[in-house]
Amino acid sequence: MEIKEKLGAIEAVLFASGEPVELYRLAESVSVDVGTLPSLIRLLNERYEDYGSGITIKKLESSYQMCSREEYAPQIRQVLETKRNVPLSNAAMESLTIIAYNQPVTKGFVENVRGVDSSSVVNNLVEKGLIEEAGRLDVPGKPVVYRTTAVFLRSFGLASLADLPPLADFREKEQLEFDLDT
Repeated sequence: MEIKEKLGAIEAVLFASGEPVELYRLAESVSVDVGTLPSLIRLLNERYEDYGSGITIKKLESSYQMCSREEYAPQIRQVLETKRNVPLSNAAMESLTIIAYNQPVTKGFVENVRGVDSSSVVNNLVEKGLIEEAGRLDVPGKPVVYRTTAVFLRSFGLASLADLPPLADFREKEQLEFDLDT
């Protein structure tokens, strides 16, 4: 298969999938080396950019997904008649932050950090697809542990969890605010 065919195959697989495709699976499906795949994806994205395409391919941790460009979101929303995105509540953002920085965690861990019952908030985050079950702890009662999803990464414009801002920045800001208040 020549490069043109490989690019077409990558494009077809990502389009048909609609979901993130693991790097190794995508490379295997189009018969390319895992190390070569990022260059081919970059080439496809350059073509999309050159043609002013509404499509891009995003890297989400060790996966790739074909997506529409953010600047076309209003037109897409209009056609799909989707409801206006409701922002997450403070409780949901707190819980999501706790999970993102400490994953995998149980509901009990989230509740312990927040100091309030968080069952409905965690369940709501699961329904929105921002977090998912990641297994069970091997302790009595075998509680479910949760982790963030690719939807979380896309929603917050992150390529991986490593792109989360360091907690030290927030701690320093909180300390500064505390010092100013005293």
